Amino acid sequence: MFRGVNNINLDVKGRMAVPARHREQFAVGDQYELMLTLAHRGTCLLLYPLSEWEMIERRLIELSDLNNSAYRLKQILLGHANLCEFDGSGRVLIPPVLREHLQIGKRAALVGMGNKLELWQEERWQEERNLSLSQIGETDLEASEELSGLTL
Repeated sequence: MFRGVNNINLDVKGRMAVPARHREQFAVGDQYELMLTLAHRGTCLLLYPLSEWEMIERRLIELSDLNNSAYRLKQILLGHANLCEFDGSGRVLIPPVLREHLQIGKRAALVGMGNKLELWQEERWQEERNLSLSQIGETDLEASEELSGLTL
């Protein structure tokens, strides 16, 4: 389970050190690897353990390309998917094209989202978090049938 926010630095080559508390979830045999892709909203990167990604990938592949929404989702998620291996220091190279697209420089935020991590450009994450905090309210939660039984 991924949870919490880590403010992290990327080195000049675009490598990110995955916090030690998260590394074991990316173990595949004696290696460590993850699937990284662009989020469907295009605002951050998603980092999945390979086993979790494979389930998502199977469901995506089953979607019809004749459905425009499904096709666009597949383009974003599958088209930007990269298998990334950890180096000996627990770092992962973030592909330059994705770093540039999201304008991720030296500072970033790694956000735990249960089954995955999100990698945000640090200032964009702060803006997104502040926006979410300002918009969520009791009536928002009560209005959602899916959330109606949730006790916080």
